[in-house]
Amino acid sequence: MSFSSDVKTELCREPPVKRCCALAEAYGALLYANAFSPAQIRIMTENDAFAARLPRLFHRAFSVDFDAVPPPEASGKRSFLITDRDKLRTIFAAFGYDPARTVVHHINLAVVESDCDRTAFLRGAFLAGGSVTDPARGYHLELATGHESVCREVRALLLDMGFEPREVSRGGRWITYFKKSDAIEDLLTTLGAPLSAMGVMQAKVEKHMTNAMNRITNCDMANADKVTGAAAEQLAAIRTIEAGTGLDGLPPALQEAALLRIANPSCSLADLAQLAYPPVTKSCMNHRLRKLVELSHNME
Repeated sequence: MSFSSDVKTELCREPPVKRCCALAEAYGALLYANAFSPAQIRIMTENDAFAARLPRLFHRAFSVDFDAVPPPEASGKRSFLITDRDKLRTIFAAFGYDPARTVVHHINLAVVESDCDRTAFLRGAFLAGGSVTDPARGYHLELATGHESVCREVRALLLDMGFEPREVSRGGRWITYFKKSDAIEDLLTTLGAPLSAMGVMQAKVEKHMTNAMNRITNCDMANADKVTGAAAEQLAAIRTIEAGTGLDGLPPALQEAALLRIANPSCSLADLAQLAYPPVTKSCMNHRLRKLVELSHNME
């Protein structure tokens, strides 16, 4: 299963006990459903847990059943349908709507007045029209609705709850979304998916550790390349001197540095400095090797 599906499954673990919360959750699901009109209600989902939850949720919220439900053995995308006018009238009335006059949906704030109702409403919205990217790949959570006014009002609701979502329209849908991992963690925790929120946190920690290890590795590789390049230049210079005047004519300190580099072609400056007798500083060894390079240039 996808991470998004796992989140929805976790959100469905707690049954809708209080009727006000069931009503608010159903409200969110309807406003983010495939169809919520005076002619029909149609909610589609691929999530097994949400598919099992929907009939119980609507019965608790409205005391109505769906007119058409998928068979128990169904899998993949499933559709839940209500077309009965009396049922539609009951559902619309629960939110203060008149089916004959409703043209554009707006959120009835009386339904989401308390904190638990707001949470339930957003949970229903996510279950019906939400998705979240696997945090191992990136951070993106969104709620997609076909109602522009609902998108705008949900953003206002989230702002009032301390969140800072963004908005965008895409393919005839209006999207409320988050791109920051901290905001996604907090929202998932608020909606009732703390395990999924911890999954986001864990993925973030693993990414930071991987990035840190990559930086260390890249730094070590760069340093190794630098050491190798410098050593190759020093060895070439020593060979030039050896072929010209010979190493015996060098001052003792430079002669020792040259012989140490020939015997230890891959050693760092710090290691060569410790091999000298007596040991010298890294800066001192660097000065001696640079002097050898300068001497070789004068011989060319």
